[in-house]
Amino acid sequence: MRSLTKLVFITLSVLVVFSSCQKKEVKKPNFLFVVVDDQTPFDLKQYNPNSILETPNIDKLAEGGMVFETARHMGSMNGAVCTPSRHMIMSGRTVWHLPPSAINQKQIDPHPIDTMTIAAVFNRAGYKTMRTCKKGNSYPGANKQFSVVHDKTKRKGTEDGGSAWHSKQVLEYLSVREQEKEETPFMIYFGFSHPHDVRDGTPELLAKYGAANHRDKESLPVLNEKQPELPENYLETHPFFHGHPNLRDEDRVSGVWKNRDVQTIRNEQGRELACSENIDIQLGKVLTKLEEMGELENTYIIYTSDHGIAIGRHGLMGKQNLYEHSWRVPFIVNGPGIDAGQRVEGNAYLLDVLPTLCDLADIEIPKTIEGLSLKPVLEGEQKSIREVMYGVYCGGTKPGMRSVTKGDWKLIKYDMMDGEVRETQLFNLAKNPHEYLPEHGKLDEMETDLAENPKYAAKLKEMEALLLEQMVQHDDPYRFWDQEIIE
Repeated sequence: MRSLTKLVFITLSVLVVFSSCQKKEVKKPNFLFVVVDDQTPFDLKQYNPNSILETPNIDKLAEGGMVFETARHMGSMNGAVCTPSRHMIMSGRTVWHLPPSAINQKQIDPHPIDTMTIAAVFNRAGYKTMRTCKKGNSYPGANKQFSVVHDKTKRKGTEDGGSAWHSKQVLEYLSVREQEKEETPFMIYFGFSHPHDVRDGTPELLAKYGAANHRDKESLPVLNEKQPELPENYLETHPFFHGHPNLRDEDRVSGVWKNRDVQTIRNEQGRELACSENIDIQLGKVLTKLEEMGELENTYIIYTSDHGIAIGRHGLMGKQNLYEHSWRVPFIVNGPGIDAGQRVEGNAYLLDVLPTLCDLADIEIPKTIEGLSLKPVLEGEQKSIREVMYGVYCGGTKPGMRSVTKGDWKLIKYDMMDGEVRETQLFNLAKNPHEYLPEHGKLDEMETDLAENPKYAAKLKEMEALLLEQMVQHDDPYRFWDQEIIE
């Protein structure tokens, strides 16, 4: 009898332990998706060791997780590059397969894709969904799918008028969950309105980076030794017209306008870094709250931007180009099961976000999605998700710009202003990561545009063919002056 009682006790104990383990295993992960507005990866030390920007919280995420060397938005068919970019994030669709609202923000009719976007998918999977972000230049049909929405554009250097407002919305949401003892997993879309212009930083951070909120068109901002140095690939002017007449980002950014002098660019870079450090501070508040709630270890955190930005690089100010500073985005992932201190090539698009989130949450990936899950990369099975990357900008005159990369090689092609601007550029990114042009005056043969160098004629032909292949594959409606028309 004693032996039987002992056996029953042991069996019950094992069942209790097994049941407990099962409960732990089936607990769904939380998600904190952080997206900032207009941030080149080269502002961050993870991508530019010479950057003076201090971001201890982003640094910690990177050290404890995975940094994607190469992540890009696929492109845009209008000047508001953030609009199609955010449609791609929300829907997992490629640039030419987006709902009409990606082109026309006045398009308010519901679209079938709306119910296959991040919040709708996670709502159906039993998650609580919350969103805070800038208002406008986004995807209205997807945004309203979130259960809780607090959207406002906040670009001032004050507590209530800047990035702190967005962190406050997330902190209040988490506090309510804590008070109500909510155990349902969450999906939080944590968006910021900065560092997009107007880059009005807080007074203390502006002082740290030697910058001023310049307002006077008739004068130049004052140089300050605390300001960032000029970017490596700074130019006073781009060697040919960007093909978008009256483009706001190039002509009318407050504090810059059409100026590209050293004083203006260094001051504006300082303003950019001041706004970016404030974002890091606000992110830190949310991470601390999650840790206090005991939720941090079970939360995937993705940090990225909707696109990059030039701010003086190549003589440009905006994001309406396909150089690496504007086409690439920072992309850092931290969370359960992701080994610390990893750096991978990645070759990710922002449209890979939704399938990745679904995969990590064990949610069936909707058939409408065209992006790829990054889970094999996050789990160490692969170093990148694709070999070839394709990029678009045709928000100005058509067809505009296209780019393609494979391995170390990158092609950019321009066909604009009714044929007045027709240019081709070829870069080896391993030898020329800053995409120096002849105007930069570098002495190394590889540190320039190689399209006119006869040594690389075969590589140019190969990349031209690859670009056309990608344009056909992605249903690009345009062709360039020297491309074969493929029906």
